[in-house]
Amino acid sequence: MAEELLHKQFVPYEPKAGEAYMNNKQLTHFRKILESLKKDLSEDIDRTVHTMQDEATVFADPNDRASQETDMAIELRNRDRERKLIKKIDETLTRIADDDYGYCDKCGVEIGIKRLEARPTATLCIDCKTLDELKEKQMAK
Repeated sequence: MAEELLHKQFVPYEPKAGEAYMNNKQLTHFRKILESLKKDLSEDIDRTVHTMQDEATVFADPNDRASQETDMAIELRNRDRERKLIKKIDETLTRIADDDYGYCDKCGVEIGIKRLEARPTATLCIDCKTLDELKEKQMAK
């Protein structure tokens, strides 16, 4: 859902030859993406709250009631996921403000514009993320 919102609303950044990585134009580009995504997610959460309040109907049939409760549980789970994403967006906006955005937390290399456009809250380069996922997979066995 969030990825769908993300890719519908912005034009990919095309760096110019010799342009410095994470310059003001690039940081502004990512700040706009993150703020737009946060706004859309917040509106979805608000809309869900209002919808759930409006649809709080007591059904006589236990099957209808169970179906409604299941739908609400799924919706709440989705909104909780979005709430966590909003928290990550806030942390990322802080990183932008601190001039710490776009660099890997583990090795310090550039994460890359294309990766950040795919996942603007990324904190690891693709190599470190891949290693983390491999370690996680090995520990799960």
